[in-house]
Amino acid sequence: MREIFGDFKSDSTPLYLQLARNLRDHIESGAVQPGSALPSERELSEMAGLSRVTVRKGIGQLIAEGVLVRKRGSGTFVARRIEAPGSTLTSFSDDTRARGEEPGVVWMIKEQAQPTQEEAAVLKIGTNQIVARLSRVRLADGEPLAIEHAVVSSEFLPDLDAVGDSLYLALESNGFRPTAGTQRVRASLASPTEAGILRIMQNSEVMRIERVTRIPDGRIVEYTRSVYRGDRYDFVTDINSP
Repeated sequence: MREIFGDFKSDSTPLYLQLARNLRDHIESGAVQPGSALPSERELSEMAGLSRVTVRKGIGQLIAEGVLVRKRGSGTFVARRIEAPGSTLTSFSDDTRARGEEPGVVWMIKEQAQPTQEEAAVLKIGTNQIVARLSRVRLADGEPLAIEHAVVSSEFLPDLDAVGDSLYLALESNGFRPTAGTQRVRASLASPTEAGILRIMQNSEVMRIERVTRIPDGRIVEYTRSVYRGDRYDFVTDINSP
């Protein structure tokens, strides 16, 4: 990678941003493959002739942009773009394990409550009925990738303690795993709170996903609103000629 570092002194841009720009261009050119490990801060410092503090700031900039990802105890890697199938009903945990990564969860809300009017209308239940309200941060190998807010009628999920890292696994254990549904995806910008939780820059691109799923008899099981990192996800759908 030594050849990517030019004469930093000839540019008035802060050195760490010059370093970040050079690394970003090198990665986007395809010279470094997704998933590849970056040299250590010490090695980059020697290659670029910059201080380790400057190198650390440059790498931090690219981590904030989603170009790089830091894995505790392993180093810094070029981030992989995750292709999520838009036409297949799978869980975050299943998808994460299929990529060879370990799913994780940080719970924000895990309670039983009455639904809002909007939630009751979507689930086709009364506002006086009880739902499971589940809000969590979804992790892959410790990296936060999404925020999910799910509402499930309590008849399908009477025991909240049964929900671990996979909601669908808990529903399946009760005989209510969803088999079909509707999903809407739209582009948006991260709010300050969302950016802090997902460790991305404020106003970074995110994908907002609204999912409603059903079991075979047509009853609606789940109403979930999620925020996925736009720098890490591509939602892919197969299409066919009619």
